[in-house]
Amino acid sequence: MLNGIDPRGPKDLDKKAIKQVNDQLIEEIARLQRLLYAEQKHSVLIVLQGLDAAGKDGAIRSIFSAVNPLGCKVHAFKKPTEEEFGHDFLWRVHKRVPQKGMIHIFNRSHYEDILVPSVEGYFSKETINARFDHINNFERLLEDGGTKILKFYLHISKHEQLERLTERLENPEKHWKHNDGDWESRKKWESYMNVYEEIFKRCNEVPWHIVPSDRNWVKVNYIANVLLDTLKGLNSKWPGLETERFKK
Repeated sequence: MLNGIDPRGPKDLDKKAIKQVNDQLIEEIARLQRLLYAEQKHSVLIVLQGLDAAGKDGAIRSIFSAVNPLGCKVHAFKKPTEEEFGHDFLWRVHKRVPQKGMIHIFNRSHYEDILVPSVEGYFSKETINARFDHINNFERLLEDGGTKILKFYLHISKHEQLERLTERLENPEKHWKHNDGDWESRKKWESYMNVYEEIFKRCNEVPWHIVPSDRNWVKVNYIANVLLDTLKGLNSKWPGLETERFKK
């Protein structure tokens, strides 16, 4: 699947024109997010997955720069804490799903609990297989309850990842992003790709969007378009007055 998708996106795109379109998309997303928050009828969960340096933080920063912070939350899932590890693997995730009216963004997600254990061999194949089923049931539960789930995989090339990781070493303003573990994970590139391919096949009831991410403005354009179409599809309305005295 990934081999057939160019991580740079279509070659004939005009950067200046797309960035202008992105500004319009971001403004419209902010408008519809206010409607979503006011109506309190639906919620949106955005799942961002990708290898180290794929641009998850940058996508969040760009696309949600204009939204009302009261109606949007970001959660980053890292190595489980001792408390989290003492529960089922979805316990820490379920606590973070959005209530009605909210947009929640997962920077990494429950898919890390398949991805990392599979590559590192932490659990048996039987345990991993069960997790695929649990995730499908979990996402079905959320959507049945009125949460629209959008799943994005930020697809970058191995060459682009190398440039970004190197920049974190060389640019003082990006030293804070550097993590030795990212270089170790890079050595297992093919293993991670294989697990992702399995995830795309087995957890696709809620479809995955494969986002060309070598060029940030292409990445933003892709995600913003999908999100905007989703928000439009919710047909949110401004709620009316509840007080009888003021109703017309």
